[in-house]
Amino acid sequence: MSVDPNLLDDLEWRGLLAESTDREALRTALGEGSVRFYVGFDPTAPSLHMGNLVQIVTAMRLQRGGHTPFALVGGATGMIGDPRDSGERTLNSLDTVQEWTARVRRQIEPFLSFEGDNAATMVNNHDWTEGLSVIDFLREVGKHFPVNRMLARETVRRRLESGISYTEFSYVLLQSMDFLTLYRERGVTLQFGGSDQWGNLTGGVELIRRAEGGTAHAFATPLITKADGTKYGKTEGGALWLDPQMMPPYAFHQFWLNVEDEKVGDLLRVFTFLPREEIEALEARHAEKPFLREAQKVLADEVTTLVHGATETQNAKAAAEALFGSGDVTALSGATLEAALGEAGAVDVDGSAGIPDVVELLTLTGLAKSKGEARRTVAEGGAYVNNVRVDDPEHVPDAGDLIASSWLVLRRGKKRFAGVRVR
Repeated sequence: MSVDPNLLDDLEWRGLLAESTDREALRTALGEGSVRFYVGFDPTAPSLHMGNLVQIVTAMRLQRGGHTPFALVGGATGMIGDPRDSGERTLNSLDTVQEWTARVRRQIEPFLSFEGDNAATMVNNHDWTEGLSVIDFLREVGKHFPVNRMLARETVRRRLESGISYTEFSYVLLQSMDFLTLYRERGVTLQFGGSDQWGNLTGGVELIRRAEGGTAHAFATPLITKADGTKYGKTEGGALWLDPQMMPPYAFHQFWLNVEDEKVGDLLRVFTFLPREEIEALEARHAEKPFLREAQKVLADEVTTLVHGATETQNAKAAAEALFGSGDVTALSGATLEAALGEAGAVDVDGSAGIPDVVELLTLTGLAKSKGEARRTVAEGGAYVNNVRVDDPEHVPDAGDLIASSWLVLRRGKKRFAGVRVR
Protein backbone atom coordinates (compact mmCIF):
# COMPACT_ATOMS: atom_id res chain seq x y z
CA MET A 1 0.00 0.00 0.00
CA SER A 2 1.07 3.60 -0.44
CA VAL A 3 2.75 5.40 2.44
CA ASP A 4 2.43 9.00 3.60
CA PRO A 5 5.56 10.85 2.37
CA ASN A 6 5.03 13.59 4.98
CA LEU A 7 4.75 11.30 8.01
CA LEU A 8 8.15 12.09 9.53
CA ASP A 9 7.60 15.82 9.03
CA ASP A 10 4.27 15.51 10.87
CA LEU A 11 5.89 13.60 13.74
CA GLU A 12 8.55 16.29 14.00
CA TRP A 13 5.97 19.10 13.97
CA ARG A 14 4.00 17.36 16.69
CA GLY A 15 7.17 17.16 18.82
CA LEU A 16 7.19 13.37 18.81
CA LEU A 17 10.85 12.86 17.85
CA ALA A 18 13.01 13.48 20.90
CA GLU A 19 15.77 11.15 19.66
CA SER A 20 16.35 9.03 16.60
CA THR A 21 18.95 6.95 14.84
CA ASP A 22 20.07 8.31 11.46
CA ARG A 23 17.20 10.70 10.69
CA GLU A 24 17.65 10.71 6.93
CA ALA A 25 17.94 6.93 6.77
CA LEU A 26 14.72 6.71 8.76
CA ARG A 27 13.04 9.18 6.41
CA THR A 28 14.15 7.14 3.41
CA ALA A 29 12.90 3.87 4.92
CA LEU A 30 9.50 5.34 5.79
CA GLY A 31 9.17 6.75 2.28
CA GLU A 32 10.07 3.59 0.36
CA GLY A 33 7.25 1.33 1.53
CA SER A 34 5.41 -0.09 4.50
CA VAL A 35 7.87 -0.45 7.37
CA ARG A 36 7.22 -3.10 9.99
CA PHE A 37 7.64 -1.49 13.41
CA TYR A 38 7.08 -2.40 17.00
CA VAL A 39 6.39 -0.71 20.30
CA GLY A 40 6.36 -2.47 23.65
CA PHE A 41 4.19 -2.20 26.75
CA ASP A 42 5.25 -3.87 29.99
CA PRO A 43 2.37 -5.05 32.24
CA THR A 44 3.79 -3.56 35.45
CA ALA A 45 0.30 -2.32 36.45
CA PRO A 46 -3.25 -3.46 35.70
CA SER A 47 -3.77 -0.56 33.29
CA LEU A 48 -1.94 1.60 30.80
CA HIS A 49 -1.54 5.29 31.59
CA MET A 50 -0.88 8.68 29.98
CA GLY A 51 2.73 7.87 29.10
CA ASN A 52 1.63 4.71 27.29
CA LEU A 53 -0.98 6.74 25.42
CA VAL A 54 1.83 8.70 23.75
CA GLN A 55 3.12 5.42 22.30
CA ILE A 56 -0.37 4.26 21.31
CA VAL A 57 -1.20 7.42 19.34
CA THR A 58 2.26 7.34 17.72
CA ALA A 59 1.64 3.75 16.59
CA MET A 60 -1.72 4.85 15.22
CA ARG A 61 -0.05 7.65 13.25
CA LEU A 62 2.46 5.22 11.76
CA GLN A 63 -0.25 2.73 10.82
CA ARG A 64 -2.42 5.45 9.28
CA GLY A 65 0.69 6.51 7.36
CA GLY A 66 0.86 3.07 5.75
CA HIS A 67 3.22 1.22 8.10
CA THR A 68 2.68 -2.11 9.83
CA PRO A 69 2.47 -2.30 13.64
CA PHE A 70 3.52 -5.05 15.99
CA ALA A 71 2.27 -4.23 19.49
CA LEU A 72 4.32 -6.15 22.05
CA VAL A 73 2.97 -6.82 25.52
CA GLY A 74 5.88 -7.84 27.70
CA GLY A 75 4.78 -10.96 29.52
CA ALA A 76 8.48 -11.69 30.09
CA THR A 77 9.94 -8.20 30.61
CA GLY A 78 6.97 -7.41 32.83
CA MET A 79 8.27 -10.06 35.22
CA ILE A 80 11.35 -7.88 35.75
CA GLY A 81 10.58 -4.24 35.01
CA ASP A 82 12.83 -1.65 33.44
CA PRO A 83 15.22 0.08 35.88
CA ARG A 84 13.87 3.34 37.21
CA ASP A 85 15.42 6.19 39.18
CA SER A 86 13.25 5.65 42.27
CA GLY A 87 14.76 2.25 43.04
CA GLU A 88 14.24 -1.46 42.65
CA ARG A 89 10.82 -2.64 41.53
CA THR A 90 8.78 -5.18 43.47
CA LEU A 91 8.63 -8.37 41.44
CA ASN A 92 5.06 -9.45 40.71
CA SER A 93 3.96 -13.07 40.58
CA LEU A 94 3.55 -14.93 37.30
CA ASP A 95 -0.23 -15.07 37.79
CA THR A 96 -0.39 -11.30 38.33
CA VAL A 97 1.75 -10.54 35.29
CA GLN A 98 -0.32 -12.88 33.13
CA GLU A 99 -3.54 -11.24 34.27
CA TRP A 100 -2.15 -7.76 33.64
CA THR A 101 -0.78 -8.87 30.27
CA ALA A 102 -4.28 -9.87 29.17
CA ARG A 103 -5.75 -6.60 30.45
CA VAL A 104 -3.12 -4.45 28.73
CA ARG A 105 -3.57 -6.38 25.50
CA ARG A 106 -7.33 -5.71 25.56
CA GLN A 107 -6.64 -2.02 26.16
CA ILE A 108 -4.33 -1.70 23.16
CA GLU A 109 -6.40 -3.64 20.62
CA PRO A 110 -9.17 -1.04 20.02
CA PHE A 111 -6.65 1.59 18.93
CA LEU A 112 -5.14 -0.37 16.03
CA SER A 113 -6.59 -1.90 12.87
CA PHE A 114 -6.17 -5.65 12.47
CA GLU A 115 -7.40 -5.69 8.88
CA GLY A 116 -5.99 -4.62 5.53
CA ASP A 117 -2.55 -4.65 3.92
CA ASN A 118 -0.82 -3.26 7.01
CA ALA A 119 -2.86 -5.06 9.67
CA ALA A 120 -1.54 -4.91 13.22
CA THR A 121 -0.22 -7.95 15.08
CA MET A 122 -0.15 -8.46 18.86
CA VAL A 123 2.86 -10.34 20.26
CA ASN A 124 4.05 -11.39 23.72
CA ASN A 125 7.76 -11.76 24.45
CA HIS A 126 7.02 -14.52 26.93
CA ASP A 127 6.47 -16.73 23.87
CA TRP A 128 10.14 -16.66 22.85
CA THR A 129 11.76 -16.41 26.29
CA GLU A 130 9.85 -19.10 28.20
CA GLY A 131 11.88 -22.01 26.77
CA LEU A 132 15.20 -20.19 26.41
CA SER A 133 18.06 -21.58 28.51
CA VAL A 134 20.42 -19.28 30.37
CA ILE A 135 23.38 -20.61 28.38
CA ASP A 136 21.68 -19.95 25.05
CA PHE A 137 20.67 -16.46 26.20
CA LEU A 138 24.22 -15.59 27.23
CA ARG A 139 25.70 -17.01 24.02
CA GLU A 140 23.12 -15.51 21.65
CA VAL A 141 22.57 -12.13 23.30
CA GLY A 142 24.88 -11.49 26.25
CA LYS A 143 28.10 -11.82 24.26
CA HIS A 144 27.14 -8.80 22.14
CA PHE A 145 26.85 -6.39 25.10
CA PRO A 146 30.03 -4.75 26.43
CA VAL A 147 29.59 -4.15 30.17
CA ASN A 148 31.10 -0.66 29.93
CA ARG A 149 28.30 0.32 27.52
CA MET A 150 25.68 -1.07 29.87
CA LEU A 151 27.19 0.82 32.81
CA ALA A 152 27.09 4.05 30.80
CA ARG A 153 23.29 3.95 30.49
CA GLU A 154 21.93 6.99 32.30
CA THR A 155 19.46 5.20 34.58
CA VAL A 156 22.01 2.52 35.50
CA ARG A 157 24.65 5.13 36.22
CA ARG A 158 22.29 6.99 38.57
CA ARG A 159 21.38 3.75 40.34
CA LEU A 160 24.93 2.46 40.85
CA GLU A 161 25.44 4.37 44.08
CA SER A 162 22.19 3.26 45.71
CA GLY A 163 22.39 -0.19 44.17
CA ILE A 164 20.84 -2.04 41.25
CA SER A 165 20.18 -5.76 40.98
CA TYR A 166 21.60 -7.87 38.20
CA THR A 167 17.97 -8.57 37.22
CA GLU A 168 17.19 -4.95 36.38
CA PHE A 169 20.71 -4.32 35.06
CA SER A 170 20.08 -7.06 32.48
CA TYR A 171 16.73 -5.68 31.30
CA VAL A 172 18.32 -4.05 28.25
CA LEU A 173 19.41 -7.50 27.01
CA LEU A 174 15.83 -8.79 27.07
CA GLN A 175 14.35 -5.79 25.28
CA SER A 176 17.12 -5.87 22.70
CA MET A 177 16.47 -9.58 22.16
CA ASP A 178 12.82 -8.72 21.46
CA PHE A 179 13.89 -6.45 18.62
CA LEU A 180 16.30 -9.08 17.26
CA THR A 181 13.59 -11.79 17.41
CA LEU A 182 11.02 -9.62 15.62
CA TYR A 183 13.67 -8.60 13.06
CA ARG A 184 14.52 -12.23 12.33
CA GLU A 185 11.03 -13.73 12.43
CA ARG A 186 8.76 -10.87 11.33
CA GLY A 187 10.94 -8.50 9.35
CA VAL A 188 10.53 -5.68 11.87
CA THR A 189 13.09 -2.92 11.27
CA LEU A 190 11.86 -0.04 13.43
CA GLN A 191 11.25 0.28 17.17
CA PHE A 192 10.14 3.34 19.10
CA GLY A 193 9.37 4.12 22.73
CA GLY A 194 9.66 6.83 25.36
CA SER A 195 12.85 8.84 25.74
CA ASP A 196 13.58 7.03 29.01
CA GLN A 197 13.89 3.90 26.85
CA TRP A 198 16.52 5.32 24.51
CA GLY A 199 19.31 3.09 25.80
CA ASN A 200 17.13 0.01 25.32
CA LEU A 201 16.07 1.12 21.84
CA THR A 202 19.61 1.66 20.61
CA GLY A 203 20.66 -1.58 22.33
CA GLY A 204 18.30 -3.44 20.01
CA VAL A 205 19.58 -1.63 16.93
CA GLU A 206 23.15 -2.45 17.91
CA LEU A 207 22.31 -6.10 18.63
CA ILE A 208 20.78 -6.50 15.16
CA ARG A 209 23.94 -5.00 13.64
CA ARG A 210 26.28 -7.23 15.69
CA ALA A 211 24.31 -10.48 15.50
CA GLU A 212 22.92 -10.24 11.97
CA GLY A 213 24.86 -7.52 10.22
CA GLY A 214 21.47 -5.88 9.67
CA THR A 215 20.23 -2.31 9.67
CA ALA A 216 17.42 -1.19 11.93
CA HIS A 217 16.00 2.13 13.08
CA ALA A 218 14.74 3.59 16.34
CA PHE A 219 13.26 6.78 17.63
CA ALA A 220 12.11 8.03 21.02
CA THR A 221 9.15 10.19 21.90
CA PRO A 222 9.66 12.92 24.53
CA LEU A 223 8.67 12.78 28.15
CA ILE A 224 5.46 14.80 28.52
CA THR A 225 6.00 17.42 31.23
CA LYS A 226 4.18 20.34 32.77
CA ALA A 227 5.33 23.91 32.24
CA ASP A 228 7.54 23.65 35.35
CA GLY A 229 9.28 20.56 33.98
CA THR A 230 7.65 18.02 36.31
CA LYS A 231 5.98 14.90 34.97
CA TYR A 232 2.42 14.81 33.77
CA GLY A 233 0.37 11.73 34.43
CA LYS A 234 -0.19 12.13 38.15
CA THR A 235 -3.44 13.37 39.65
CA GLU A 236 -4.78 13.63 43.19
CA GLY A 237 -5.78 9.98 42.96
CA GLY A 238 -2.60 8.68 41.32
CA ALA A 239 -1.62 8.01 37.72
CA LEU A 240 -3.73 9.09 34.76
CA TRP A 241 -5.02 5.59 34.01
CA LEU A 242 -6.76 4.62 30.79
CA ASP A 243 -8.92 1.99 32.50
CA PRO A 244 -12.33 3.56 33.27
CA GLN A 245 -12.57 1.49 36.45
CA MET A 246 -9.35 3.01 37.74
CA MET A 247 -10.01 6.54 36.49
CA PRO A 248 -13.61 7.33 35.50
CA PRO A 249 -14.16 9.13 32.18
CA TYR A 250 -15.45 12.21 34.04
CA ALA A 251 -12.18 12.55 35.97
CA PHE A 252 -10.21 11.81 32.80
CA HIS A 253 -12.07 14.57 30.91
CA GLN A 254 -11.56 17.01 33.78
CA PHE A 255 -7.81 16.37 33.77
CA TRP A 256 -7.44 17.48 30.15
CA LEU A 257 -9.87 20.34 30.67
CA ASN A 258 -7.62 21.77 33.37
CA VAL A 259 -4.21 21.60 31.70
CA GLU A 260 -2.09 24.74 31.70
CA ASP A 261 -2.42 27.36 28.98
CA GLU A 262 1.32 27.07 28.28
CA LYS A 263 1.07 23.36 27.46
CA VAL A 264 -2.30 22.96 25.77
CA GLY A 265 -0.86 23.47 22.27
CA ASP A 266 1.82 20.82 22.83
CA LEU A 267 -0.75 18.36 24.13
CA LEU A 268 -3.07 18.99 21.17
CA ARG A 269 -0.19 18.12 18.83
CA VAL A 270 0.77 14.93 20.68
CA PHE A 271 -2.58 13.46 21.66
CA THR A 272 -5.05 14.50 18.96
CA PHE A 273 -5.37 13.73 15.28
CA LEU A 274 -6.52 17.23 14.37
CA PRO A 275 -4.70 18.58 11.30
CA ARG A 276 -1.92 21.11 11.65
CA GLU A 277 -3.89 24.05 10.29
CA GLU A 278 -6.75 23.40 12.71
CA ILE A 279 -4.46 23.17 15.73
CA GLU A 280 -2.56 26.32 14.76
CA ALA A 281 -5.82 28.23 14.28
CA LEU A 282 -7.03 27.00 17.64
CA GLU A 283 -3.76 28.07 19.29
CA ALA A 284 -4.10 31.54 17.78
CA ARG A 285 -7.64 31.94 19.13
CA HIS A 286 -6.50 30.62 22.49
CA ALA A 287 -3.61 33.10 22.66
CA GLU A 288 -6.07 35.93 22.01
CA LYS A 289 -8.74 34.78 24.48
CA PRO A 290 -7.27 32.19 26.85
CA PHE A 291 -10.06 32.75 29.39
CA LEU A 292 -12.50 30.99 27.05
CA ARG A 293 -10.38 27.81 27.39
CA GLU A 294 -11.45 26.74 23.92
CA ALA A 295 -8.22 24.81 23.34
CA GLN A 296 -8.61 22.87 26.59
CA LYS A 297 -12.21 22.02 25.76
CA VAL A 298 -11.24 20.66 22.34
CA LEU A 299 -8.33 18.73 23.87
CA ALA A 300 -10.51 17.17 26.58
CA ASP A 301 -13.21 16.17 24.10
CA GLU A 302 -10.78 14.73 21.56
CA VAL A 303 -8.71 12.66 23.97
CA THR A 304 -11.66 11.41 26.03
CA THR A 305 -13.45 10.35 22.85
CA LEU A 306 -10.30 8.59 21.63
CA VAL A 307 -9.90 6.61 24.85
CA HIS A 308 -13.46 6.18 26.13
CA GLY A 309 -15.75 6.94 23.19
CA ALA A 310 -18.11 9.78 22.25
CA THR A 311 -20.89 8.70 24.62
CA GLU A 312 -18.65 8.91 27.69
CA THR A 313 -17.39 12.31 26.53
CA GLN A 314 -20.95 13.60 26.34
CA ASN A 315 -21.70 12.08 29.75
CA ALA A 316 -18.67 13.81 31.25
CA LYS A 317 -19.65 17.17 29.74
CA ALA A 318 -23.25 16.78 30.87
CA ALA A 319 -22.08 15.95 34.38
CA ALA A 320 -19.83 19.02 34.54
CA GLU A 321 -22.60 21.29 33.26
CA ALA A 322 -25.08 19.86 35.75
CA LEU A 323 -22.73 20.00 38.71
CA PHE A 324 -21.82 23.60 38.02
CA GLY A 325 -25.47 24.56 37.86
CA SER A 326 -26.34 24.87 34.17
CA GLY A 327 -27.79 21.40 33.59
CA ASP A 328 -30.20 18.91 35.07
CA VAL A 329 -28.27 17.04 37.74
CA THR A 330 -31.14 14.61 38.28
CA ALA A 331 -30.70 13.32 34.70
CA LEU A 332 -27.20 11.97 35.39
CA SER A 333 -26.69 8.22 35.69
CA GLY A 334 -25.62 6.84 39.04
CA ALA A 335 -22.22 5.78 37.64
CA THR A 336 -21.46 9.18 36.11
CA LEU A 337 -22.62 10.96 39.24
CA GLU A 338 -20.57 8.73 41.52
CA ALA A 339 -17.46 9.29 39.41
CA ALA A 340 -17.93 13.06 39.29
CA LEU A 341 -18.72 13.45 42.97
CA GLY A 342 -15.95 11.07 43.92
CA GLU A 343 -13.53 13.36 42.09
CA ALA A 344 -14.95 16.52 43.71
CA GLY A 345 -15.32 15.06 47.18
CA ALA A 346 -18.15 13.12 48.74
CA VAL A 347 -19.24 12.03 52.21
CA ASP A 348 -21.40 9.15 53.35
CA VAL A 349 -24.24 9.61 55.82
CA ASP A 350 -26.37 7.03 57.55
CA GLY A 351 -29.91 7.56 56.34
CA SER A 352 -31.50 5.16 58.82
CA ALA A 353 -32.10 8.03 61.26
CA GLY A 354 -33.17 10.43 58.53
CA ILE A 355 -31.29 12.81 56.25
CA PRO A 356 -29.60 15.77 58.00
CA ASP A 357 -30.74 19.33 57.32
CA VAL A 358 -28.96 21.52 54.78
CA VAL A 359 -26.84 23.31 57.40
CA GLU A 360 -25.52 19.98 58.67
CA LEU A 361 -24.90 18.77 55.12
CA LEU A 362 -22.94 21.88 54.16
CA THR A 363 -20.78 21.40 57.24
CA LEU A 364 -20.29 17.65 56.74
CA THR A 365 -19.11 18.15 53.16
CA GLY A 366 -16.70 20.92 54.10
CA LEU A 367 -18.51 23.48 51.95
CA ALA A 368 -18.90 25.46 55.16
CA LYS A 369 -16.42 25.49 58.04
CA SER A 370 -19.08 25.80 60.70
CA LYS A 371 -22.83 25.70 61.14
CA GLY A 372 -22.80 29.46 61.56
CA GLU A 373 -21.07 29.87 58.19
CA ALA A 374 -23.53 27.40 56.65
CA ARG A 375 -26.51 29.41 57.93
CA ARG A 376 -25.03 32.63 56.52
CA THR A 377 -24.53 30.87 53.17
CA VAL A 378 -28.21 29.87 53.11
CA ALA A 379 -29.31 33.37 54.15
CA GLU A 380 -27.22 34.93 51.38
CA GLY A 381 -28.77 32.65 48.74
CA GLY A 382 -25.60 30.66 48.07
CA ALA A 383 -26.75 27.17 49.10
CA TYR A 384 -28.12 24.64 46.61
CA VAL A 385 -29.32 21.05 46.84
CA ASN A 386 -29.47 19.31 43.46
CA ASN A 387 -29.06 22.74 41.83
CA VAL A 388 -32.17 24.10 43.55
CA ARG A 389 -31.54 27.09 45.81
CA VAL A 390 -32.38 26.49 49.47
CA ASP A 391 -33.66 29.48 51.47
CA ASP A 392 -34.55 27.72 54.72
CA PRO A 393 -31.61 26.68 56.96
CA GLU A 394 -33.82 23.97 58.48
CA HIS A 395 -34.65 22.43 55.11
CA VAL A 396 -34.33 18.63 55.20
CA PRO A 397 -34.09 16.76 51.89
CA ASP A 398 -36.28 13.68 51.70
CA ALA A 399 -35.95 10.33 49.93
CA GLY A 400 -37.57 11.77 46.82
CA ASP A 401 -34.63 14.15 46.43
CA LEU A 402 -32.09 11.35 46.19
CA ILE A 403 -30.60 10.95 42.70
CA ALA A 404 -30.10 7.35 41.62
CA SER A 405 -31.62 6.39 45.00
CA SER A 406 -28.50 7.49 46.89
CA TRP A 407 -27.05 10.88 46.01
CA LEU A 408 -27.51 14.53 46.87
CA VAL A 409 -25.47 17.26 45.19
CA LEU A 410 -24.60 20.16 47.49
CA ARG A 411 -23.31 23.37 46.00
CA ARG A 412 -22.08 26.61 47.51
CA GLY A 413 -22.02 29.51 45.10
CA LYS A 414 -21.14 28.88 41.46
CA LYS A 415 -18.08 26.66 41.62
CA ARG A 416 -17.89 24.71 44.88
CA PHE A 417 -19.83 21.48 45.09
CA ALA A 418 -19.70 18.15 46.87
CA GLY A 419 -21.64 14.94 47.04
CA VAL A 420 -23.54 13.24 49.82
CA ARG A 421 -24.25 9.54 49.54
CA VAL A 422 -27.11 8.48 51.79
CA ARG A 423 -26.77 4.85 52.80
